[in-house]
Amino acid sequence: MIELDDHLRGVRDAARELAEDLRGRALAIDADPEAMDQHLNSDVFELLRIGETPAEFRESLPGRLKPPGGASMPDRWTCLMNAVSLIEVARGDLATVLACPAPGLPGVLVDVLGDQAQREVFFRRLRGGRTWPFFAMTEATHGSDAGAMDTRFEPDGSGGWLLYGSKRFIGNAARGGVGVVFGRTGRSALSIRAALVELPAPGWSGTRLETVGLRGAYLSELVFEGVPVAPEMMLGSHLPVAQRGLWGALKTFNQVRLRVASGAVGTALAMVEYVGEHRKTAPGLDVAIARAEAGREALYIAAARLDRDPERAYWSSAVKLAAVEMGVATGRWAARVMGPGGLLEHPLLEKWCRDVCAFEFMDGTSNMQRLHVERGYQTGDADG
Repeated sequence: MIELDDHLRGVRDAARELAEDLRGRALAIDADPEAMDQHLNSDVFELLRIGETPAEFRESLPGRLKPPGGASMPDRWTCLMNAVSLIEVARGDLATVLACPAPGLPGVLVDVLGDQAQREVFFRRLRGGRTWPFFAMTEATHGSDAGAMDTRFEPDGSGGWLLYGSKRFIGNAARGGVGVVFGRTGRSALSIRAALVELPAPGWSGTRLETVGLRGAYLSELVFEGVPVAPEMMLGSHLPVAQRGLWGALKTFNQVRLRVASGAVGTALAMVEYVGEHRKTAPGLDVAIARAEAGREALYIAAARLDRDPERAYWSSAVKLAAVEMGVATGRWAARVMGPGGLLEHPLLEKWCRDVCAFEFMDGTSNMQRLHVERGYQTGDADG
């Protein structure tokens, strides 16, 4: 069992204060994810963005903005701090968090693979809270099977590259201004590289996809037809060859699976609490509460272990698999106990029931996570 110290309790309580604002925006963003102007000026969005930015690129907080509860913004977020915080903001609404133009997943990768100049380009571009970043790996025909991707970087004859291919199911991509795109420079696994791409650019096009859940994430399709990429924008060139592409992605995914699991646990807690407020004698309520709270504790344990060993993937896969299954089951239970027409009467709960199903497809489906878990048992990663 993980006991939160004073600092972690402060992080948790600060996130709880932000959750109410996020919840108040949830239905509006779900109804029209294009209409973001009214949200981008919010203090909560600015706090989320600045909080996710590394200290060296972080602008000073305006005088009106103080972290809730007097908590200080950490220079760097540990996995456990992220889990504690994200569970609480997801109890507000995770889709609203994903709609915020904050560094997110691409910021994690740029921090892992980028040199100082690349990190400067990325994080300075996000200043002001009007630029969305994106992380483009998944393709329509190969899903998140990075080894089979078709997107490619072709030499332009002058030391740079031309980007060809397409990516699908990419959060915030069609409205994005800067992001990371994965592609091949050859056919071997070591030829898979990531580049920092600023948009709009010649040869680029993007389209938002219609989705049932997580509409705030603005899932999109991108097409690249000879998009120019300067040589200095290829991430990881300063690193050993084996660490330039997929190594950085895999290290990043270990953290991101925990974020997805945090979203599932937080959404499950929100649904359980909502049902308890409106159906105090709902059958199975005690069990649903116990399962959600057990999911939170398991997530804390996995996050602490990943902080100790960031390249050990077993625990992030195991907790993501379990948290998503628990979240989906909680949504089905909530819909059932609210009775006929219950979701029509409670649109926020209905939205969460849609959203929680999307976590299955974020950072690898549950079948992929089962393979990772099985491999972890075989290799001993599950021990300790």
